[in-house]
Amino acid sequence: MTVRIFRFAFAALLPAAAMILSFETALAQSSPAPAVPASPAPSTNPAPSAAPAPATPPAAATQAPAQAPAAVQTADPFGEPITLEPKKVLISKGNANWDNAFDTLIDSFKQLTTLLDKQGIKPTGNPMIVYTSTDDTGFTFLAEIPVEQEPKNLGKAMSMGKSPEGKALQFVHRGSYDNMDNTYEAITNHLDEKRLEAKDTFIEEYMTDPLKTAEDKLVINVYVPLK
Repeated sequence: MTVRIFRFAFAALLPAAAMILSFETALAQSSPAPAVPASPAPSTNPAPSAAPAPATPPAAATQAPAQAPAAVQTADPFGEPITLEPKKVLISKGNANWDNAFDTLIDSFKQLTTLLDKQGIKPTGNPMIVYTSTDDTGFTFLAEIPVEQEPKNLGKAMSMGKSPEGKALQFVHRGSYDNMDNTYEAITNHLDEKRLEAKDTFIEEYMTDPLKTAEDKLVINVYVPLK
C-alpha cells in the first residue's frame, strides 16, 4: 500500500516552571519584613521547669489514608503473534481505487449481507477484507463473511471459500478508514525494526459493524501474515 504521510500538529506549552518562578518573585517583593521583637526585661524569679514535650504520634496516625491507584487502560495489541484459523466464508471479489476505497468495501459488504438476509442465514463471525494486490492507484480484494450454512443463488463475483490461515501479527486500528495510512506506516516500521518478512497480502477484520458504525468509531483488527 502506498502510505500517505499526514502532518501532525504540535501544541506549544508554556513552561510551568517559569510561571511559578515569576509568581514567587512577585510575592517576595510585596511581603513586608517581619518586625524584631524587643528583648524582655530580666526576671529575678527562677524560670519554671519546661513542660515535657507531647509524645510524637505514630507516623501511621498522621498520614492520610493511601488512595487506590487509578485503573490503567490495557493497550491494544501491536504486533502480537497470532495463528489464524480457517473459516468457511461467503466471498465477493472486487477492485477499487484509493479515492473511493471505503465506499467500495461497504458496497461489497452490503451485497453479501443482503444475500444472507434474504435466505435467513446469520454470519458466524466478523466481516473481513483480504487485500490480494495493491498499487499506487488502487487494489483488488476479497470481501468475506464467515457462515456455517452455504447460501444458494450466489451473485456475480460471489463464491464460497476459506479465510486465510497460518501465523500472522495482529495490530489494531481505531478510527476512520481514511486514517489507516498511519496504522500501516506504523506496521511497516515495526516489521523493519523486527526484521520480519510479511507475505504479499494482509487482512482487515471489522470488529465493529461497518454498515452501522460511524466511520470515526471503527475498530479494525489488521492481520499481517508472515512468510
